[in-house]
Amino acid sequence: MTELMKNPNIMRKVQDELRTLIQGKTFIDENDLPKFIYLKAIVKETFRFHTVAPLLIPHEVSQKCSLDGYDIPPHSLVFVNAWAVGRDPKYWKNPEVFMPERFIESSVGFKGQNFEFIPFGAGKRACPGMFLGLSTVELTLANLLYSFDWELPDGMKKEDIDTDVIPGLTMHKKNPLCLIAKMFPGAT
Repeated sequence: MTELMKNPNIMRKVQDELRTLIQGKTFIDENDLPKFIYLKAIVKETFRFHTVAPLLIPHEVSQKCSLDGYDIPPHSLVFVNAWAVGRDPKYWKNPEVFMPERFIESSVGFKGQNFEFIPFGAGKRACPGMFLGLSTVELTLANLLYSFDWELPDGMKKEDIDTDVIPGLTMHKKNPLCLIAKMFPGAT
């Protein structure tokens, strides 16, 4: 929601998608989710731009190997920095810009096949709750955007929105995002 409030054009576009495809329904259910191409792109871009777990589960090196000129001895623990991967200009054009369109025509998915996008890890150590988590995020966001129009509190501008996070094993917003929800008449 933070990025959508900072980017009202993106908010309008996703609300148009939801409200056009789901006219007359009271709420969006899980069967509707495959229709929402732009919503899914926003969720992917959010996980790229705001990685929940910046360092993935440690892996033990089974044999000596080299990485970027560094020798890594066997039994060393190594961490993958998913946050850095998601911001690497080698993989992403304008990585410091929130741009869901980058995922519209892209085959990059959450399964870890594309190592430039690994918010849930990859391989046998990928997050076992990935698909449940994704469905929950997509369904919640879809219903919030379908059912309500969102505004900033009086006197607040999009430039005033705080994006600071508290670093740790998982990243959390430092300060809550306070918004005003107004029921969208077409969703009732």
